[in-house]
Amino acid sequence: MKTLVHICRVLVGVLFIFSGFIKLNDPLGFSYKLQEYFSYDVLDIPSLIPYALGISVFVVVVEVVLGVFLLIGYKSKFTIWSLLAMIVFFTFLTFYAAYFEKVKDCGCFGDFLKLDPWESFWKDVILLVMIVVLLIGQRHIKPILTKFGLTITALLSFIVCLWFGYHVLMHLPALDFRAYKIDDNLQKNMELSPDAQKAITDYIWTYTLNGEEKTVTDRGRGPKTYDKIIGVVTEEIEEGDVPKIQDFSIESEDEDLTSQFLAQEKLVMIVAYNLEKAEANGMEKLKAMSDLAQERGYTVIGLTASGESKKKEVRDTYNLDFDFYLCDEKVLKTIVRANPGIIVLEKGTVTQKAHYNDLEDLEF
Repeated sequence: MKTLVHICRVLVGVLFIFSGFIKLNDPLGFSYKLQEYFSYDVLDIPSLIPYALGISVFVVVVEVVLGVFLLIGYKSKFTIWSLLAMIVFFTFLTFYAAYFEKVKDCGCFGDFLKLDPWESFWKDVILLVMIVVLLIGQRHIKPILTKFGLTITALLSFIVCLWFGYHVLMHLPALDFRAYKIDDNLQKNMELSPDAQKAITDYIWTYTLNGEEKTVTDRGRGPKTYDKIIGVVTEEIEEGDVPKIQDFSIESEDEDLTSQFLAQEKLVMIVAYNLEKAEANGMEKLKAMSDLAQERGYTVIGLTASGESKKKEVRDTYNLDFDFYLCDEKVLKTIVRANPGIIVLEKGTVTQKAHYNDLEDLEF
């Protein structure tokens, strides 16, 4: 039992720290996932959506700190019961999402590792079992430091987590796992490789032959002989690979300009997923930055999901000398974790990214 408790202690502690750190690296991204869980289609508690970011930071800080507490043996009774409460909640959440097919990606490991809800649910079940083992064998969990050392380590872990969370919110995630990170080429990420797995789909044909109704299932050819095809239903047997980027586009009111802009030698994209929610002090900084970029030969455009009237209002308010084009809000939130944020490209390859607090770091 003692050995089993030690193994579970290390595995649970390390996994909570790792999972929490990945989300703490991108608390804004985790808050978007929480908003999805809080929406009408999932848990139907939209009143929590405005508080998603605060809840996000609180949850991930607690997740990391509890992992540290478990490894060092700090307040073991409190730590284990807290871990049990968290994993019971997470297990319920992932089961609900999986069973009712509400959420495609649980967000447990952010953009670093995508797990579907069932995979996440069984991961949580395994963690739940290990935490129950820790609860039963609690007497075997001994501190590895002195009382003073435990207090200092526990306090430092809490302070470092808060500082790191604040830092990435005021700048950008320290680690970027998305398909828009520096050195990625957006055109390539929008394409499938030649050896990509294709989807396997069954076609269920209903038809008549000699006045008798029949059905046949195949991979798309249909019945060899028939009098009349009544209908066909498709059923996906195995999902195929999809491009890393699926929904990115740059559109005016009447045309798709994605290829044209991604072919530009020097392009600056100012991303503001919602102009009404954009930070005013960030928008005020855009004028000087965009003017400098244009002087240095860069094409400057804005990307937003806001409507035409809001685009015009923002251009007039901040005296901006570039046009805003349309892009999906969810995609814009993925591109850069700032509103507004800046992404610099050369022939579709990302060379620089910046939060509005770091515009002075951009080099043109």
